[in-house]
Amino acid sequence: MVYQFLAAMVLLLHLGFILFVVAGAALVLRRRRLLPLHLAAVAWGVAIEVADAACPLTALENRLRLLAGTAGYAGGFVDHYLVGLIYPAGLTRGMQWLLAAAVLALNAVMYMRIVRDVRADRR
Repeated sequence: MVYQFLAAMVLLLHLGFILFVVAGAALVLRRRRLLPLHLAAVAWGVAIEVADAACPLTALENRLRLLAGTAGYAGGFVDHYLVGLIYPAGLTRGMQWLLAAAVLALNAVMYMRIVRDVRADRR
């Protein structure tokens, strides 16, 4: 039971990290001190997608699930509704590159706004 709970917590952490990578620049608009953390997260997220590498959170979650005696993601709310967002079926290499490009483009647009706001503050 404990391992199942820990696996679910890792899954939520993973989802939170992905959301931070994708939309964390919106937080940087309000809390500029998050900038280095967000840029590092974006670099990591894009690198994982482009390199077709496994995220350590995935390995940790899978290990916890094995320790819990379960395989796959059948089960509760977290498993049913969130796993497909993190591990979509049919994800191809081309789709991974497209996702990486979309993350970079979205963040570039948001960071252009941040730079504009910083310049306006200095005036």
